[in-house]
Amino acid sequence: MPFAPHYTLTLSCPDRIGIVARVAGFLAEHGGWIVEASHHADPVSKRFFLRQQIRTDSLPFDVETFRARFAALAQDFAMQWSITDSRLRKRVVILVSQQGHCLYDLLGRWRTGELAIDIPAVISNHETFREFVEWHGIPYHYLPVTSTNKREAFAAIADLFDEVRGDVMVLARYMQILDAEMCARYRGRIINIHHSFLPGFVGTKPYHQAYARGVKLVGATCHYVTEELDQGPIIEQDVLRVDHGDTPEELIRSGRDVEKTVLARGLRYHLEDRVLLNGQRTVVFR
Repeated sequence: MPFAPHYTLTLSCPDRIGIVARVAGFLAEHGGWIVEASHHADPVSKRFFLRQQIRTDSLPFDVETFRARFAALAQDFAMQWSITDSRLRKRVVILVSQQGHCLYDLLGRWRTGELAIDIPAVISNHETFREFVEWHGIPYHYLPVTSTNKREAFAAIADLFDEVRGDVMVLARYMQILDAEMCARYRGRIINIHHSFLPGFVGTKPYHQAYARGVKLVGATCHYVTEELDQGPIIEQDVLRVDHGDTPEELIRSGRDVEKTVLARGLRYHLEDRVLLNGQRTVVFR
């Protein structure tokens, strides 16, 4: 982020002539100082994507007034759009089961200020990390999930997420498959890390699948959660090279390093409003 504080305007709409000119004209009319601008025209979907950062001190009004004044322009172009204020920290709710490497990494980045977020809750279906999380001063919520209570458990998670005013839910190796209702309710707001380079090895034990196939690369995928398991729009991916001498256990150990860095990058892109949905795909303005 080159300047702070700033507003971030993101939008997508059917592609046509004049979109950038109209948006830039609106900002210039009100003295808006653009410090970062990204555009993409998708030739397949025929949609246009835009992200701009504007210095807040260059505009004579607040974000709510911006929304009211920009609405007519957005309607003219049938835009799906949003404007956010960097001074308002996004609230991240973390879900975890019994593997803590992604949780440790996220809390470390939070404590150092690398991730400028609030974490109002950590939710788990195990008690494993209660002491660790509460040491950081974060409320820990144990919500067990069984074969007979899944609907109630996921409803409780959703209620808690709403209660703490969560902006995004992060599945930091949360080993439960969310129900379709929750996936639809928070579409584009639930981020998962899958321990495989999707769409290669979906579901359980992807490292064992990779070992059985003798792969030379393993990786991790950060994606949005949808009703279809491990098929959501991809935000970020990375890989590392392995060879025939690596056992499944060694692949898992190496893969954990990739998982936590990919999750942190993907989450940061989301927090900075760099990810725009394009059907089942994403446009990521890095």
